[in-house]
Amino acid sequence: MAGRIDYYDDPDAPAPNSLVPSVNVVVTNDAGDILMIRRSDNGNWALPGGAIDLGESLKQAAARETLEETGVRCEITGLVGIYTDPKHVIFYTSNGEARQEFSIVLTARAVDGEPTPSSESTEVRWVPRDQVEGLPMDRSMRLRIGHFLAGTGLPYLG
Repeated sequence: MAGRIDYYDDPDAPAPNSLVPSVNVVVTNDAGDILMIRRSDNGNWALPGGAIDLGESLKQAAARETLEETGVRCEITGLVGIYTDPKHVIFYTSNGEARQEFSIVLTARAVDGEPTPSSESTEVRWVPRDQVEGLPMDRSMRLRIGHFLAGTGLPYLG
C-alpha cells in the first residue's frame, strides 16, 4: 500500500521536489460536530481535502474532495487560513514525491449525504468539537483544527 510520511523541521526529510496547491475543509453539521476522516495512507485522522485540479476553483475542489472522501456534500462558508510552511514536507512512498506544504483551509456546512469511507479514507465520522483534538493526527492537521476551534474569525497566514 502506498504511504504518506509527514516530516516537520526534520534534517532527515527528503528535499521537496513539488509544490501542489491543495485544500482542506472543516465541515460542520447542525450540531457543530466536525467531519473527520481516517486516512488510508497513514492511519491518521484528518480533515477531508486534496489537490486542486486544473480547471476548477478552490471552492469546487473543496466540495469535490469532501464528497469523494466522505460521501457528504457541503457548501463552502469561509476561510480558516493558508498554510505554506516550508519546514513541513509530505513524502509519498508510491512515487517519491516530496511535497512542500501548500494548503488552504476552508469552512463549510454539510448539505446532505452520510459519512461513507472511500479509497482515501478507512473511516469517516462526525466528531464532537471537544473530542477532535484527542484523535491521533499529524501536527499540521492539529494546528489547522486548532485555528478553527479558536474561532477568532481572522484567517491564519503562515
